[in-house]
Amino acid sequence: MRNPGHRAARQFFERWFQPYEVSGREGRTGIFTGYYEPQLRGARKPDKTYRFPLYKRPLDLVSVDLGNFRDQLQGERIAGKVVDGRLVPYPDRNLITRGALDNRGLELLWVDSATDAFFLHIQGSGRVVMADGGIVRVGYADSNGQPYRAIGRDLVKNGEIPSDRISMQTIRAWLAAHPGRAGAMMARNRSYIFFRALEGDGPIGALGVALVPGRSLAVDRRFIPLGLPIWLDTTDPLSATTPLRRLMVAQDTGGAIRGPVRGDVFWGHGVDAAARAGHMKSLGRYFLLLPRPAVPRTS
Repeated sequence: MRNPGHRAARQFFERWFQPYEVSGREGRTGIFTGYYEPQLRGARKPDKTYRFPLYKRPLDLVSVDLGNFRDQLQGERIAGKVVDGRLVPYPDRNLITRGALDNRGLELLWVDSATDAFFLHIQGSGRVVMADGGIVRVGYADSNGQPYRAIGRDLVKNGEIPSDRISMQTIRAWLAAHPGRAGAMMARNRSYIFFRALEGDGPIGALGVALVPGRSLAVDRRFIPLGLPIWLDTTDPLSATTPLRRLMVAQDTGGAIRGPVRGDVFWGHGVDAAARAGHMKSLGRYFLLLPRPAVPRTS
């Protein structure tokens, strides 16, 4: 017998909410990807093994919500720093990895892999297994405001990985096989993420609450309000013939999530979550569940 709680939830949404299919300039079908909470190895002090810092948010970083200045810019954001009274771009990934933030006491933790740190920036949160055996959860604190660039597209365009084989796993394999070129390839993504240590449940999404594996969806909030229930209709990332239809909640955002029919499914933590997130690039559609107009009672 199905969980009676599921039946009650379905009846609640069917009674009180009306579905509206989302459509954009490209139609009603869009791309749905996945993300997860990766695991890294780290320490609180650097040594020959732990050489790559995870930085805290710099105090001179200025984040600007452009929607506060122009209604047509709702959901748009820039970041930078003030120099001589003017807001200028913050250093990009290449400058930061070359030392732009050195000697400022911003190091939160140190990890043993530049590649793992790079993918942590893409996922936005993760778990760091410390050299002393403890675990520190880190989450998104802010970004440098530089544009996100998916290096997988560059690898496909350059003929390094066939388009039908591109995934997080094949990108990782390429970076490992080309250590002399990996740094330059990762630097093409100018976006850089700053982190904070998390206490309690996590990871925390843009809505400020803990994400739920398989139920939290990152969206482009220029088009989709955070907190909105959404019915997702796509396919399972590990089986293209298996439908994936379920209730989600818009709880997060991401630099690569752009467009009205675009979403990123949070899959949680562990091997299965990594496999689903890494392979997910599914065509699909979704429906906003909006409250039905209240009907006044009559005698």
